[in-house]
Amino acid sequence: MQFEHSEKSKNLQSILHRFMDEYIYPNERRYRSELEAATNRFAPVPIMDTLKDHAKQMGLWNLFVPPALSKYVDHEGLSNVDYAPLAEMMGRVIWSPEVFNCNAPDTGNMEVFMKYATPAQQKLWLGPLLDGEIRSSYAMTEPNVASSDATNIQLSIVKKGDSWVLNGRKWFITGAMYERTKILIVMGKSDPNNASRHKQQTQVLVPKNTPGVEIVRPLTTLGYDDAPFGHAEIHFNDVRVPLENVLLGEGRGFEIAQGRLGPGRIHHCMRLIGMAQRSLEQACTRVTQRSTFGRKLSEHQSVREDIAKSFAEIEMARLLVIKTASKMDEQGAQAARDLIAASKISVPLMVQTIIDRCMQMHGAGGLTEDYFMAEAFNYARWCRQADGPDQVHQMALGKQIIAQYAAKN
Repeated sequence: MQFEHSEKSKNLQSILHRFMDEYIYPNERRYRSELEAATNRFAPVPIMDTLKDHAKQMGLWNLFVPPALSKYVDHEGLSNVDYAPLAEMMGRVIWSPEVFNCNAPDTGNMEVFMKYATPAQQKLWLGPLLDGEIRSSYAMTEPNVASSDATNIQLSIVKKGDSWVLNGRKWFITGAMYERTKILIVMGKSDPNNASRHKQQTQVLVPKNTPGVEIVRPLTTLGYDDAPFGHAEIHFNDVRVPLENVLLGEGRGFEIAQGRLGPGRIHHCMRLIGMAQRSLEQACTRVTQRSTFGRKLSEHQSVREDIAKSFAEIEMARLLVIKTASKMDEQGAQAARDLIAASKISVPLMVQTIIDRCMQMHGAGGLTEDYFMAEAFNYARWCRQADGPDQVHQMALGKQIIAQYAAKN
């Protein structure tokens, strides 16, 4: 496995590092103040378009696209290993990935369009997404079933004449609240009686302004509404879209879901490591500025132990993610499913623990919006549910490992 970053990646890391210093960190307060001043929290934040223009000019745009899909962008694409340090850097500020058109759920959705959409679908939706003109959502999770088992999905997709008709409920649909979101990729059941549970599902494209699409409410995670993207509850009430809006084909929804979620899981882990690293750096500064019982916090044994543990855990997480990225590059996401699962199981939980320690070192201030850590903790926590909860990946990985080693004995 090759862990060395290419010269192209190293050059982009240098450019991105300067960009973060010059444009992102200095604008964190401005971004928050513009968001708070907005009459609609789910409207675009004014500074975002300015920052996007700078990113495009500096060649920091659509960096998530791998070499195999580079025909859709104006660069040669980056391997997962080369993209990892860039995603980590972007992850240090929770909203900054959008500046570079590298934010979830759009990256995963754009890959879906690249891999599975027709040329007509790509022209209509992929082009504007790659240009950053619109946003998208992926509608799979439902409130009435355990969506950790994707075959449980109940939203009805019925073929009637020249249309698909959708009825059902979805929730925690990231990005659906955003004013710029124009297209929903919706997964539902089109053939509930199929003998194969994995061929009962279909995915169709639903423009958000289609009659019958009811955005019921924004949802929060630990009190955060994650504006301007948000997480929505959506009701589909006799929603009709043309038959040509099907993705890949009827009964292939589960296949698309599996193909989409692998890269997305590892991208979340890359960004989370950036949040953990920044939390550690800020904690190290904080403990040299506060004193208790006649000593700097940095001189207390318990603080030093927490700093040391956090450093070691970040290094372990980073190495696991890079090893996973390398296997994905060399053998593909399916072959790397063991390491993807291992990363998804361990990195969000580990980062959640690291951020919690660093919040503690900041005292009551660590719980406030004065620092980025509380929102980062929220992100790490919901990542333990997003793209499949911990327990599903533990179950799948455990089964895979048992089969692998039991066969040798």
